[in-house]
Amino acid sequence: MAEIAVPGDLHYTRDHEWVRVEGDLVRMGITDFAQDALGDVVYVNLPAPGSRVSAGTACGEVESTKSVSDVFAPLDGTVVETNPQLGTAPELVNSDAYGQGWMILLRPDAPAAVEGLIDADGYRAMLG
Repeated sequence: MAEIAVPGDLHYTRDHEWVRVEGDLVRMGITDFAQDALGDVVYVNLPAPGSRVSAGTACGEVESTKSVSDVFAPLDGTVVETNPQLGTAPELVNSDAYGQGWMILLRPDAPAAVEGLIDADGYRAMLG
């Protein structure tokens, strides 16, 4: 298995989502570990812009050749945008999990809540 990427500038959840703070918004997706475990992603189902999401609850699905897995909201907030490229190119989740494979741009209810997520060192330790 290839080395799992864990960028140091991101925050992580126990459910293998990543979060990047962008001003008063956060961009999120699934981690390199998660996409590697899923295998080839063939479909991504995400909430509509304007939808409310709650931390720790399912807010979308990723379907791969192996299984269907929920995507969990990392924070309470409102969906501002979803990645339009994933409708026609879901494989971006595999090839660029932390870049073009992003899933949701979220306006968190409490931006400081991101500090309660796991840092890169903690996520690496969790992966073992």
